[in-house]
Amino acid sequence: MEKEKSYDDIINLPHYVSETRQRMSMHDRAAQFSPFAALTGYDDAVEETARLTDERQELSEEKSAELDERLRLIKEHIAEKPEITVTFFVADEKKAGGAYETLQGKVRTIDEYLAELVFTDGSRVPLKDTFSVEGEFFAAFDMNTIV
Repeated sequence: MEKEKSYDDIINLPHYVSETRQRMSMHDRAAQFSPFAALTGYDDAVEETARLTDERQELSEEKSAELDERLRLIKEHIAEKPEITVTFFVADEKKAGGAYETLQGKVRTIDEYLAELVFTDGSRVPLKDTFSVEGEFFAAFDMNTIV
């Protein structure tokens, strides 16, 4: 009962209207609250969850032996700076899995200390992440008899 009477003195007063300021439109009043997002980051989280990643594929013994042989050939002919196309796995920083990327270029060296292919443009590919190595360079060798 007391709560109902607490505003009796002002409940019937007319709405205040400023004599010096123009009344704000409903659009402008609503715009004051538009930057507010109750679930900040929700859209980003949903987008990140929906982003697909690939699983790292394990190499078969045959594929691993072929890859080792191709890397050996590159090392033997490194002075020729063989042009190759390498497919390698890049782990995702935010979630399990990753993506396979392809890089084409001339190999400058194989860094045995860091276990990386180093290309003439400065790109580096970790050998442990290498999935395949292709290129016309290998056409000069009979890969079926080597492996």
